[in-house]
Amino acid sequence: MIDQDAQERRRRGIYLLPNAFTTAALFAGFYAIVQAMNNQFEAAAIAIFVAMVLDGMDGRVARLTNTQSAFGEQYDSLSDMIAFGVAPALVMYVWILNTLGRWGWLAAFVYVACAALRLARFNTNIGVVDKRFFQGLPSPSAAALVAGFVWLAADNRMHISDAWLPGVAFVVTVYAGLTMVSNAPFYSGKTFTLGRSVPFWVILVMVLVFVFVSTNPPMVLFGLFVIYGLSGWVLLAARWQRARKLRTRREPPAPPTA
Repeated sequence: MIDQDAQERRRRGIYLLPNAFTTAALFAGFYAIVQAMNNQFEAAAIAIFVAMVLDGMDGRVARLTNTQSAFGEQYDSLSDMIAFGVAPALVMYVWILNTLGRWGWLAAFVYVACAALRLARFNTNIGVVDKRFFQGLPSPSAAALVAGFVWLAADNRMHISDAWLPGVAFVVTVYAGLTMVSNAPFYSGKTFTLGRSVPFWVILVMVLVFVFVSTNPPMVLFGLFVIYGLSGWVLLAARWQRARKLRTRREPPAPPTA
């Protein structure tokens, strides 16, 4: 009886583990909003990146411990809406978009609305789309684009002109929002599992990546997510080109004219 009670407590503790990561990600998103209200924009941007790391861990922990649940899926989606939908838009608005008047808050709203639509579409298409790719830019990556720009600009404010900064912030925010609801395919990385053995060189590459990021975190992280944010359109163009070639091959040749 004692062993059974101990196993039951352990089972409940394991189920709490992925939701604890989700709660931590939610807290990081809320913390980013609070720091933006206190004009601590660099701390706010870093908090969004921390939320992104925590969000990536909760799902993998749930799969490794076999503790997936419908509650966890819904809780994760609501947490994502705060951490990667509301928080980045508010941080960007309080930081620079408010100087654009109505265009500033409209850009922030476009981002929030697209994040909500992106998460709703993701939840309804889980069993339909190819798991190797996301349909549209995932909300954590969109948040990383926005937060990365804030972090980079705040870290180099002495070297950046205020004349063009609001316009670029507007473009980054709207681009991140609209790309979330696009049909462009973005590599998901779900084929990589933590429980699978990997060659030694993979660990070496990970070490080099950490060293590379640590040289200039805001610059490197923003650059990496800009590349990822454009990769979907490159892949979509490649698919269109491949489909056009296949269509050309299947079409019968035109009959010769007299």
